[in-house]
Amino acid sequence: MSSTHGADPVAFATGLGLPGLFDVHTHFLPPRVMAKVREQFDTAGPLIGRPWPLEYRGDDDELVATLRGFGVRRFSALAYAHRPGMAEFLNDWSAGFAARVPDCLSSATFYPEPGAAAYVARRIGAGAQVFKLHVQVGAFDVRDPLLAETWGVLEDAGTPVVIHAGSGPVGTPYTGPGPVAELLARFPRLALVIAHLGAPEYADFLALAETYERVCLDTTMVFTPFFDELGAAYPPDLLPRLRDLQSKVLLGSDFPNIPYPYAEQLAGLQRLELGDAWLRAVCWDNGVRLFGGP
Repeated sequence: MSSTHGADPVAFATGLGLPGLFDVHTHFLPPRVMAKVREQFDTAGPLIGRPWPLEYRGDDDELVATLRGFGVRRFSALAYAHRPGMAEFLNDWSAGFAARVPDCLSSATFYPEPGAAAYVARRIGAGAQVFKLHVQVGAFDVRDPLLAETWGVLEDAGTPVVIHAGSGPVGTPYTGPGPVAELLARFPRLALVIAHLGAPEYADFLALAETYERVCLDTTMVFTPFFDELGAAYPPDLLPRLRDLQSKVLLGSDFPNIPYPYAEQLAGLQRLELGDAWLRAVCWDNGVRLFGGP
């Protein structure tokens, strides 16, 4: 594959012989919630920690058109709750978004609160394909007793959960691999997708993906110059393990909340020189196997 393909997402996918890209980690939110999120990035809020000039703005229609213009044929709308009573509001909005945008996975979230297991079960029954948790922003422990029944529901259903549990960009008492390792010891069949490859605790989260059959990782923001400057560069000595996990690594980008062009994520993956078969698996095949095609 020519290195020039990294400059253009459509050419990147075409050069690999793919019908497009499958991005499991993108965000579409209710307008007022998105405005609050953008304010956090614009002001380098406490959980951001540094200037973060957003590359992409606009309303949902514009952002969907932008993704499609990049050749992204499947993506998500990963909303996440940060307080009690918020999850079902987000879930209603996300379900409506997926109904309007058929190339988007039907996405949902939950929070440690009474009734979480019941509404998660209802959402799965209604067709939710992926859930999102952000323990850093939500400020909760995945081992919270209020979530025990919910994890059981998700384990039985096999519905994937994209979880931001690594300590980047700013660690909190709730982040890191320890709580997730304890969670998986209790619920070993959970289908977790570790966001950002677990940055910066890469080795520990790689070990979880190596140990548990249903644990995968997404590439979100890793291998980009911006992420490296955060002090979260991926250690070169771990690349062989990432190569060997070819079937368990998924393309993620964090679009639209990224401070660089979308193509930089793809160029970063290409620079790893792990081979075209690895890139095809990461950028399309693994997502289709986990969630289904367009």
